Formats: sequence, structure tokens, C-alpha cells
Amino acid sequence: MKGEPRTLLHDAGVRPSAQRVAVADYVLRTDAHPSADEVWAQVRSRFPMISRATVYNTLHLFVKKGLLRSFELGGGRVIFDPHVEDHHHFIDENDGRIYDISWAALSVSRIDELEDFSVREYQVVLRGRRLSTEDKEKEP
Repeated sequence: MKGEPRTLLHDAGVRPSAQRVAVADYVLRTDAHPSADEVWAQVRSRFPMISRATVYNTLHLFVKKGLLRSFELGGGRVIFDPHVEDHHHFIDENDGRIYDISWAALSVSRIDELEDFSVREYQVVLRGRRLSTEDKEKEP
């Protein structure tokens, strides 16, 4: 998400306290998909007095206000994503890194034909390993 954190918070109707700005400064600018504890660790390195509860509450407020999305990508691990537009994810099984995949890169069809389900939203989560430059050069 681009922009100055204080302005982004204000525009979303969030009072920009020092703690919220510190969380926003990290989580709204990162390309990572951090868990709440990872956000807490990053923010605490620059804002040592911030509590875990404050970070958790702030993250959930940001989700509620549309600044972040939260996803449970398996194994009970919840991550936060500042890219709130529709997109998919790829999880590299070698290092656990999560990559954004554009919505247009994949096609999911016939959702409306699923019986017994009322689909509110969906995303595709791909798992595998990201190819290195060497791997790509070896492919025919």
C-alpha cells in the first residue's frame, strides 16, 4: 500500500496513535506476508514498548477498516497482507516465502455450479518451489 502511514490511517477512519503508526509503517509497506508475531517482532525492534496485544488489536482493526486482509493459509497460520485487491498466492515449499500471483494469471470457473455452497470469496493457493534462473534455463 502506498502513501504515508499516518495519512492512510486517517483516510481509513483510524486514529493515528504512535503505536498504530508504528505498526502501519511496517505492515502496510512490506512485501512479506507476516504473522501477527512477526509484525510484533519487527515493530518492537523500532518501538520497544509496544505490547503483543496492541499489535494484535491493531492488525484486526486494520483488517476491519480494509487496510489489510488476513488469510489462514493452512496449518492454522494466519498471515496479513497489505495488498487488499483480489489476488492469489504461491507458497514456496523450500523457504516458506509467500508470493502474490495476479488475479488474471489464473482462471477459476464454474463456481456458480457448486451445489450446497454459497461462495462469498475465493483465492487459489499454489504450493511448490520457485524456479531459479538455472532451473528456467534447463527447461526446454
